[in-house]
Amino acid sequence: MGGDRFIFPFEKLEVYWLALDLAEAVFDLLDRLPANRHLRLVGQMEAAVASVSQNIAEGRGRQYKKEFVQFLSIAEGSLFEMLTLCELFRRRKLFAESDVARIRGMAETFNRKLRGLINTLQNRKP
Repeated sequence: MGGDRFIFPFEKLEVYWLALDLAEAVFDLLDRLPANRHLRLVGQMEAAVASVSQNIAEGRGRQYKKEFVQFLSIAEGSLFEMLTLCELFRRRKLFAESDVARIRGMAETFNRKLRGLINTLQNRKP
């Protein structure tokens, strides 16, 4: 392969990389859970957090700005789903308070940047 790697349009977005960082942090927490516990919820959480970056990438590939905004809104919904599951795992004492606080902090930073991007695309003030 050549030296320089092609950069896809979605890879130029900070929110895409923040979403991947968040997914990696959540996957690390899920990897520490006892085997065969809450498998359905673990799968849901994996899907939700992975869906955030996937929707950003897919939306960036759409032709119209309105479609991109719709995919960003779906990404935000997936973020909120992941946070709800995170709270359930915390309440079941499967996630430590400190881990949840770290995930929530990352999610807050991501969500602020995502909202800023959505507002910019919609030509609204944040």
